Amino acid sequence: MELPAWAWALTMAGLASVVVFDLVMAVRNPHKLSTKESATWAGVYVSAALLFGALIFFTQGATYGGQFYAGYLTELALSVDNLFVFLLIIQAFRVPDKLQSRVLLVGIVLSIILRGGFIAVGSVLIEQFSWVFLIFGAILIWTAWGQLKGDDDHEEGMPQNRFMKFAESKLRVAPDYDAGRLTTRIDGVKFVTPLLLAMLAIGSTDILFALDSIPAIFGLTQEPYLVFTATIFALMGLRQLYFLLAALLKSLRYLSLGLAAILGWIGVKLILHGLHENQLPFINGGEHLDAIPEIPTALSLGVIAGVLIAVIATNGILLRREGKTWKELFEEAEREQHVPATAGAEKV
Repeated sequence: MELPAWAWALTMAGLASVVVFDLVMAVRNPHKLSTKESATWAGVYVSAALLFGALIFFTQGATYGGQFYAGYLTELALSVDNLFVFLLIIQAFRVPDKLQSRVLLVGIVLSIILRGGFIAVGSVLIEQFSWVFLIFGAILIWTAWGQLKGDDDHEEGMPQNRFMKFAESKLRVAPDYDAGRLTTRIDGVKFVTPLLLAMLAIGSTDILFALDSIPAIFGLTQEPYLVFTATIFALMGLRQLYFLLAALLKSLRYLSLGLAAILGWIGVKLILHGLHENQLPFINGGEHLDAIPEIPTALSLGVIAGVLIAVIATNGILLRREGKTWKELFEEAEREQHVPATAGAEKV
């Protein structure tokens, strides 16, 4: 894609302004979003992404438009899966309702920063070394296999990485949230509140999320502009989507199978592309393998959309058999999601 510098600058400024607006709203008016409010804002962000894709389609052509949509759908699906982990962290730290939005937004801002760095590094590597596609493909296929085996079982509890174990062992943690402060003093001694630890937990797990999402998006397009915008658009409405889907995700079946199919498909696509562009001296003397087929973007878009539709349709059929409706499930999920505002962080 041949884009002038002003197009990059305008896009960055526009996306940054949306993130800043969301941050200000979360800080000025901390509260748990209702289902209606969450659905409205999530719809706004999804509509914005669809309109942006249409703009790419009409200004840059169908190929790039299809790549954006395929990347956006994939990143959105992976973001929904990430909500499982966000939910576990928020429940483990018993984050009060009115502070959950702030914790989520900090995590999302960190996600944007981390993914921006990964995208920059990935773009440089791919530009110089085509064998990186083989590594990315292997990562995605391994991740897909983990989804199938149930290694990502979200019911086991909050994931504990080394960073969080170190933080919890070295910091004095206050017994309550102290009106949403990050630090507080008890008898003259400085403590961090559970709110800071919850933010650190989400931020540190974002690094693991990026290891799945960045190779996946590069498997669909190598255009840095499309990689960046598709990733950011998928993250922008995640805070609102959390309140819409968080507890409901416990009832959403076969999502892990759908993600395994998507990641496996993109992994195979990456490996085929890496072999097609081969530079490894011990394979065909370092020459391209033109006989290896390339998977077209239109086919990838169709597979990704088809898998997501199949997951949603299957859950709809199962709900109907159980005599439930989506509305009833949303209402039940909203009741289950409630956390008393006076709750502390007993786990910590």
